[in-house]
Formats: sequence, structure tokens, C-alpha cells
Amino acid sequence: MGLTIGSHISIAKGFKKAAQTTVEMDANTFQFFSRNPRGGNAKEFDEKDIAEFQRIRKENNFGALLAHAPYTMNLAAAKDDTYEFAKKVIKEDVKRMDSIGIEYICFHPGSHVGGGVDSGIEKIIEGLNEAITGNENITVLLETMSGKGTEIGRSFEEIKRIIDGVKHSERIGVCLDTCHIFSAGYDIVNSPEDVLKEFDSVIGLERLKTIHLNDSMMPFGANKDRHAGFGEGEIGMAALTEFINRPEIKGIPLFLETPYDDNGHAREIKEIKKLVISE
Repeated sequence: MGLTIGSHISIAKGFKKAAQTTVEMDANTFQFFSRNPRGGNAKEFDEKDIAEFQRIRKENNFGALLAHAPYTMNLAAAKDDTYEFAKKVIKEDVKRMDSIGIEYICFHPGSHVGGGVDSGIEKIIEGLNEAITGNENITVLLETMSGKGTEIGRSFEEIKRIIDGVKHSERIGVCLDTCHIFSAGYDIVNSPEDVLKEFDSVIGLERLKTIHLNDSMMPFGANKDRHAGFGEGEIGMAALTEFINRPEIKGIPLFLETPYDDNGHAREIKEIKKLVISE
């Protein structure tokens, strides 16, 4: 369907409103939090709102949609209560998002907080194996991380270890964040082809399902997660333009998480559309 692009949009006023905002932005997809990003509460779906959302989505030929799990969900946590909460959230939200036909849900793999990478990865795998039955239509995406603190997912190898441990790995993919991998030490400015070749050799490009299209406020290899507007950071306009025009990226949905409101995102989307070379 050509370019699929959108931004992160609030669903505080409902899915219908978020879909309308997407259309007004001249976008054809959007990302949203599966529940309160700083808390644990999940609102019940309003059937009328969901029906209107589905109508707008269909009439405007939306591409795949992306739910984002809350930041409070740490599936690698060393503390039992934090870990049990995380398992509950991912299990509930995979089911909830699947029930309304959302194609993808992504999450930050988690931080081991001193428990160790191996233990953290084992916990993530356990949580995903409890959450994914194999009967879902939705695909669960591991997000590539910047590597701050004790984050897991800072390398393609860590992501691959998680995938390999999940029983129904056919329902697992990757959301690649351009800011995060740049900050983690993957040089998409000078060697984008090499980075994507490494991704393919370690994980497999068939697992790459969505892209968070963010520039970075922080320099290369800083291991810090600070998003900048498209082309306004250390990655820069030229490198991001080259990246999204690479053949390996064509057709993969792009989601902006840049530090702007809906109007700012609409401006960025308009600019990005001019930079994408038609197939």
C-alpha cells in the first residue's frame, strides 16, 4: 500500500478521536498506549467508540496499527511484585489489543536492575510464554533499546536470545527505534547497510515489523534515550532519509515519537512524504 506512516496519538478521548486525528494529519496509521503509560489501569472498551474507529480505519485504508505497552511494565524485573505485575499487563494487553484487531503491540524488553542479563532474559521469555497462546492474530514486538542502565535489548543478540526462547516465536517480531540503535552503537549514519545486514544475520529481516522513526539528541554510542525531531538531532536529515529509502525498509510502517504535538507531527509527516522515493 506504499508508505505507511503515523505518530503516537493519545486515545484518552477514545479510538474514534485518535483515528479522526490521524486522518486530519494526512497519516494512515498511528501508535497509542495500550493503557495508562505511567500506571496500571486499563479502561474498558466502549463498543460504539470501537465500531466508529473501525469504520474510519477501513474507509481511510489505514495500515497496520501499533499499541505500545506501558513504561511501568518491566518484564525483566528482579522484584517479584514488579515482575508479576508485568506478566499480568502483557497477558491482558495482548488479549485486549488482539480483540479489536490491532496488528502489533511493542514493549521495552525490560531492565534487570541488578539481577543480571541472563536472569532478565529468562524472565522475559517466561512472561511471553504465559502471554502468547499461538492463537492470536496480533504480533508482539520487542523494541530495540539504547542500553541505558541495566536495559535488556541493547543488542541484536539479546533480542535474538529472547525470540529463540519463546515457544510461539511466529508471533514475535521487532520494532526498531532509530534513536535507540544509534545510541546503542549501531552506526546508521555512516553504515546503514551494514547495520541492516547485521540485523538480518542475527535476527532476520523478516522479524522487522515496525520502525520508530526518531532522531537522537544524544551522540552516537551514548546509551541514552533522548528523542529529537526528525532530522534535528545527531543522526540528521540525510542519514534518516537514506535509511527510510533503503530497500530493506520499504513497506515497513513508520511511527514518529518525536517531541512534538499532533500539529508538529503532521508537519513532519508532510516533510517525510516528500523525502520518500516512490517505488
